[in-house]
Amino acid sequence: MLEVTSPTAIKALLKRYNLTAKKGLGQHFLWQSQVVERIVSAAALTKNDVVLEVGPGLGVLTAALARQAGLVIAVEIDRALLPLLDETLREYDNVRLVEGDACKVDFGGLLRDYAPTFTGSCKVVGNLPYYITSPLIMHLLYGEFRKELLVFMVQKEVAKRITASPLGGKDYGVLSVAVQYLAEPAYLFQVSPHDFYPPPEVASSVIKLTSRQQPAVSVKDEEIFFKVVRAAFRYRRKMLRNALREAGLWCPQDDNIFEWAGITPERRGETLNLVEFSRLADALAHSKERKEK
Repeated sequence: MLEVTSPTAIKALLKRYNLTAKKGLGQHFLWQSQVVERIVSAAALTKNDVVLEVGPGLGVLTAALARQAGLVIAVEIDRALLPLLDETLREYDNVRLVEGDACKVDFGGLLRDYAPTFTGSCKVVGNLPYYITSPLIMHLLYGEFRKELLVFMVQKEVAKRITASPLGGKDYGVLSVAVQYLAEPAYLFQVSPHDFYPPPEVASSVIKLTSRQQPAVSVKDEEIFFKVVRAAFRYRRKMLRNALREAGLWCPQDDNIFEWAGITPERRGETLNLVEFSRLADALAHSKERKEK
């Protein structure tokens, strides 16, 4: 394994392959070994684990994962990096490199192809490109494959949004609810821009998402639940009754859904927790059923 533990070493390696970091792909290569080891430690890997890695980059994190896990399936969108990765990872026979867009890849299919006898829940690890962080996390969380936990490096602001509580602040929003519906998030630690080459303009953070066996709340109609959530935050400065009316989900002539849900209509969506969102959504679903009878 080539030692890629400094910006100088990264620049030399990229130069040898006539490569540069692609801004359009959000490439910022992590070189700080202490950060790498903390990420691997957070994943709590054993030789029985299969890891799906998103964006192996130069293979620094990939190699550390391979030393602890039974198998690492690494998905890289940049075809130009594959020859380099073949070199940096040549001593690891438990790494499978896959060219593909992680936002579109069928991860369940990858597990069937590369780990056909594996019946457990895999772990997902990655240094996520900032420009696709939210859709990528949604693709992974809602993908039809079993995952035990996900450990990601993301932009610090996104980490704050994912782990936010309903305290009326700007961080809590649709992303918070969508993630927390299927996983229990934890903010682990911050990472300096200087630990990357080239350094990004913002700080990064590492988060851990522990998959839930069942969604955090039970709802009658998941589509209505997320319509309510989106409406509440699209009009986050409005009272709930006005936000839902603006979204076409409620009108004053309807049943008194707020009384049924036990929620004051003057509240704002950013103060509702998942249980309260579920009660409101169920009240709307119940009202809809009564109208259709």
